[in-house]
Amino acid sequence: MSRASKNATGDSFFAWDGDVLVINILGKPSASKDAIGKPFGKQLKVSVAAAPVAGRATDHMVRFLAVQFGVSASDIEVVFGRMNVNKQVRIKAPTRLPAVFAQGSLLMDDDEGK
Repeated sequence: MSRASKNATGDSFFAWDGDVLVINILGKPSASKDAIGKPFGKQLKVSVAAAPVAGRATDHMVRFLAVQFGVSASDIEVVFGRMNVNKQVRIKAPTRLPAVFAQGSLLMDDDEGK
């Protein structure tokens, strides 16, 4: 299956739109540490230590995810949910994927699409 043919409204918490990774997130602000958790239905749990004040937890989450996916924070777009625990983000051309993505069937494949 082509990455571009699957969307984030399917059976997974993530999908590919070309080289952009789309992730549905269930955020947990004010956590004891920053961490990528397990999938929860069609969302991925992401905990951040920042408090949910004026979007700071979302900003902190974007910076945390940038490191995890090997991109700059400017490569991550919060599509919706900036002031909500339910979010969707788009990550342009991630250079690495956290281990939780290995459980899905859409891992990046260098030979795919060639």
